[in-house]
Amino acid sequence: MITWTEFNRCQPALAAVGRDQFYQHGLGLGFLATVRRDGGPRVHPVCPVISAAGLHVLILPGPKRGDLRRDGRYSLHTEMFPPPRQDDGFAVSGLAGEENDKATWDVVRDQVIADFGELWPDYDTLTLFELSVASCLLTLTQPADAFPK
Repeated sequence: MITWTEFNRCQPALAAVGRDQFYQHGLGLGFLATVRRDGGPRVHPVCPVISAAGLHVLILPGPKRGDLRRDGRYSLHTEMFPPPRQDDGFAVSGLAGEENDKATWDVVRDQVIADFGELWPDYDTLTLFELSVASCLLTLTQPADAFPK
């Protein structure tokens, strides 16, 4: 597994397309799948934050946070494009780890403000998780530009 920053360094074209898909509406939007205590899937909408510090999610206290603390496996999938590209998608999977480093928090906070215009409500109650990259999947139904090989 690697960090998003390492992924971006090794596969910049793929990382750029993935970031564009998460940020297609101006801020990060996606669906986060976690593993419930009974082993079943749990899916929630989230606002992923891609910054110089990597790929992160900020999670409110609740079942999703408990899932990630207990079993860090996750999958994050982009929201759907509006027609005619509604079947395009990008998904990334790996392990989530709780992040407590103040410098990382500062970079993510600055990115949230840049993306959203202000800090989210209840920002101080959120838990920061870094999402490592074990695999990704890109689906493009119509060529937009030449994708590098």
